[in-house]
Amino acid sequence: MSLRFSIQPTQNAQWSWWLYAGNGEMVAWAGETFVTSTNAQRAASAFKVGALTARYDVYLDTAGSWRWRAWRSSNKVAASGEAFTSQANAQRAATNVQMNAGGATGA
Repeated sequence: MSLRFSIQPTQNAQWSWWLYAGNGEMVAWAGETFVTSTNAQRAASAFKVGALTARYDVYLDTAGSWRWRAWRSSNKVAASGEAFTSQANAQRAATNVQMNAGGATGA
């Protein structure tokens, strides 16, 4: 799976990172915004390095869809880029990011 990180400003003039698949689909994002692009870049690089060893959990959101999030210690470091109709699909997506984010370009 070919992945790439993108660091961009958000609508509220802060910064964040997103992880895209080769087909252009967003598969993950930081789950938060940062004051500077440098901080967003640092967070993306840290996720890239630690993606394989992060703890991933799959949960049911308030709208009734399944999502995943990644944790390092007690800090959320990434969130799913989309909602899923089944727990199994959300788990598959989390596993794909976990196994492939370390080889992503751009961070």
